[in-house]
Amino acid sequence: MTYLREWIEAATMGIEALAVAIMVTFILVGTGRWLLNSPQGIEKGYDRYRFVVGKSMQVGLELLVAADIIRTVALDATLYNIAVLGALIVVRTLIAWTLAVEVEGHWPWRETKEAGPDPQGGIHG
Repeated sequence: MTYLREWIEAATMGIEALAVAIMVTFILVGTGRWLLNSPQGIEKGYDRYRFVVGKSMQVGLELLVAADIIRTVALDATLYNIAVLGALIVVRTLIAWTLAVEVEGHWPWRETKEAGPDPQGGIHG
């Protein structure tokens, strides 16, 4: 049982590390690409930059939620820990929705937006 607990803890830490690595990598790569394209105009690439950063943060948040769920359910399933997990999920979900609205221009449950920045850098609507 101790080995299983250690393995689950290592797995959740790995998922958390993956989440951080994805966020940091894509933010650095996105920033680098945006700055390298600055001779063409920083404003032109800004919508694409926001899209890349926002999406990488959304993926990272989803992975962090998954790690928290695994840890809580498999290792520490007390009423207090489940309540804390619920609060974390609510906060991270609200952050993810806010990022979705900021990046995509509409609420996550809506299929399309009426107008706003195109992920490819243009404006449509």
